[in-house]
Amino acid sequence: MTLTLRHAVADDLTAVGALHQRSRVAAYSPFLPPEALAVPTPEAMGEYWTQRWPYERDDHLMTVAERAGRLVGFSYVGPDELDGVVDPTAAMLRAIHLEPTEQGRGTGRALMLDALHTMRSWGHTRATLWVLRDNAHARRFYERGGWTPDGLERDDHIGLALVPQLRYARAL
Repeated sequence: MTLTLRHAVADDLTAVGALHQRSRVAAYSPFLPPEALAVPTPEAMGEYWTQRWPYERDDHLMTVAERAGRLVGFSYVGPDELDGVVDPTAAMLRAIHLEPTEQGRGTGRALMLDALHTMRSWGHTRATLWVLRDNAHARRFYERGGWTPDGLERDDHIGLALVPQLRYARAL
């Protein structure tokens, strides 16, 4: 079945949220405790995207991937901002999430290539992203796509778990 990429619309956001939660649980359960992944619920994640969308849609882009008319993944790109300072030369790949059954089918790669094209078309020369340090699968995926750690690290929360993250970068 053919994979189709398109820009998200407001009617996609509830389904995006539910997919986002399923993707997080599947990807992060090998290294995060179940209670960290129990919240937010898929419904709450849909509400999160629904509330976020109006404020960011002017300078962010969400692309959804569909197979046979069914949402199977999404990417989200926007400005590269660190500690309140926007880097005008860079854009950030803020998310790629897939239905767990889409792993290994080329969907993530298609979304990444599309995101890189979008950031390049915005006039940026560099792309960044944050990845969970313990997410070896995602780190290998990005490294195969030409991304490398740039030395910056931070901690963030997923549920109540404090999670170390690494920043990756690549030229566009």
